[in-house]
Amino acid sequence: MTLNGWVARRRDHKNVYFVDLRDRYGLTQVVLEGEALRAETLGPEDVVAVHGRVQLREAGPNRELATGEVEVVAESLEVLARSELPPFEIKSGIETAVEQRLQYRFLDLRRPDMLANLAHRSRFIGALRAAFLERRFLEIETPILTRATPEGARDYLVPSRVHPGKWYALPQSPQIFKQLLQISGTDRYFQVARCFRDEDLRADRQPEFTQLDMEMSFVEEEDVWRVWEEVLAQTFAEAMGVELPTPFPRLRWTEAMERFGLDKPDTRYGMELTDIAEWVGQSGFGVFQSALEKGGRVMAIAVAGGGEAISRGQIKKLEELAKSFGARGLAWWKPGQSGGAAGPLARFCADASGEALLARLGATSEDLILCCAGEQAMVWRVLGELRVHLARTLDLIPSDCWNFLWVTHFPMFERDEEGGWTSQHHPFTAPEDWELEGDPEKLTSRAYDLVLNGWELGSGSIRIHRSDTQQKVFELLGIGPKEQEQKFGFLLSALRYGAPPHGGFAVGLDRLVALTLGLDSIRDVVAFPKTTAAADAMCEAPSEIDPTQLAEVHVASLAPEAAGGEAGSPVDA
Repeated sequence: MTLNGWVARRRDHKNVYFVDLRDRYGLTQVVLEGEALRAETLGPEDVVAVHGRVQLREAGPNRELATGEVEVVAESLEVLARSELPPFEIKSGIETAVEQRLQYRFLDLRRPDMLANLAHRSRFIGALRAAFLERRFLEIETPILTRATPEGARDYLVPSRVHPGKWYALPQSPQIFKQLLQISGTDRYFQVARCFRDEDLRADRQPEFTQLDMEMSFVEEEDVWRVWEEVLAQTFAEAMGVELPTPFPRLRWTEAMERFGLDKPDTRYGMELTDIAEWVGQSGFGVFQSALEKGGRVMAIAVAGGGEAISRGQIKKLEELAKSFGARGLAWWKPGQSGGAAGPLARFCADASGEALLARLGATSEDLILCCAGEQAMVWRVLGELRVHLARTLDLIPSDCWNFLWVTHFPMFERDEEGGWTSQHHPFTAPEDWELEGDPEKLTSRAYDLVLNGWELGSGSIRIHRSDTQQKVFELLGIGPKEQEQKFGFLLSALRYGAPPHGGFAVGLDRLVALTLGLDSIRDVVAFPKTTAAADAMCEAPSEIDPTQLAEVHVASLAPEAAGGEAGSPVDA
């Protein structure tokens, strides 16, 4: 037999050399006997072909290796390629700077844990694809070079050589094309799609990413949810051996915000938000009363056992965190064993007032009470973020839980920085009220998100299939008739030719795969990720372009000449 691979380690045992040979499938011990074989100089990461026979290991099984029952006794050895000394050791769990790992990504990917991540990603996406095909979905590719349309982020633009002065845009999603496919009668579409967004990066975002995109005709929300629940349950079972309970819970957006403060709630632990407006009058606390009189909210969370577990110094840090999310301060109370001991709220929680607050929160004297007052969105966010922070700090989050949740009935519109209206999801989302009557701020949409353990996996909605409603939405967003025709004329035209009611969903595969591996960052499930500066540290992209190439696509650069120029900063560790 012949075994090919990279030299991971060589050990000298008197007249015998042992070489651990590594390939995608793991390590195999090779025995080099005889003077000619032992004389061969092998260095780390040399590529070799070993010709020999397989036998049971003479020293007994190595239970740490998948191949630990056997070894290969070499009869001949061929060095296929020599390697320079690698900048870091090729093994799992290395403590190496992220910059170096990305610069030498081709070496980083040789590490067993990285190869295992990519193998898991392949199995997982393969199982997803098979599940959709089993349900009679058609896999259809949509264009990468298309026209710019407003979808919430900046487009990556590509100049046209054959159409001087005109540009393509790389798709932020296949949104419009998948709607057009439903109008075309395909009925059930899906695609493993590459998407591009020119936006600031985080640990869970990349400028180019992969999503599984789907769309269905003649459906309501429950039809879309049921398909995804079936597909995910089948995929988790086949790719991971995990049984998911279905159907997934559903939670309206308003209830999610009221209970958890965030629209991607982690339901693996409690510590939910509680409105304490009724208690405010009993407390006599003027700051809270003033907030209510101005139309604001007063809400609280009870941190179980926080009276002892959280120190004054830690509370100070919680106050700073609250201020970073817009709060002017954070009111707190440690009831204490004898009822009333510490915190700014202590004197307002004496006797019956304190007992009433504890009863309202379902709390005990051993807990820590945190309160926030002010504008509703700020109160939600402050307590929602504190809830997540405290759960992590106090190790309240159980492991091996897969808490999926549909968050539904999002607001249709929200105010942008200039005071105009913008879509909460995107402008093709159907409203609950098809005539769009009343205050836009109070209109709800038929949009939904899928959340897993506090992470948003993706978004979807029932779409607008009537041209008159689509035009009204564009008008509310400040897109006039001329701009509508210029940017969306082909869609509006298609909607006039018998568009079926349709809806769909897209899940971010990078994020979902990372979560299934227990990773906080998507970097280690993407083969060649970018840095937080949207740069490729290995290829040194983006790079300067020869002026001749720019002239061919009719582009002149206004950017100042780069001085030295580094590829970019490292991604989040």
